[in-house]
Amino acid sequence: MKYFKREEFACKDGCGFDDIDEELVDVLDDLREHFGQPVTITSGCRCSKHNKAVGGEPKSKHMEGIAADIKVRNVNPNIVYSWLDNKYPNKYGLGLYKSWVHVDTRRQRARWNK
Repeated sequence: MKYFKREEFACKDGCGFDDIDEELVDVLDDLREHFGQPVTITSGCRCSKHNKAVGGEPKSKHMEGIAADIKVRNVNPNIVYSWLDNKYPNKYGLGLYKSWVHVDTRRQRARWNK
């Protein structure tokens, strides 16, 4: 991990789940280098209990350790989403939200806008 610490991806309920996907970290490192700004992980790994508590999808990729909700300092989420979509047009899951972006390393392409 070039720019991140494992703790940044740990489940927020303190259960210790922090087994984050290396490919996801590579994508986030790439994002950090492209924009030259820190990337904040607002949600990474989630155990099923925490996922339910935060209203996550029942089959959330966060529970597999392959997803992160992120913010890039001083960069609009629309720009972050567009960059990721252009860089990885045929794979991964990307979700655009008002103040953050979801990215996951699922094998098939998935896109949504909330």
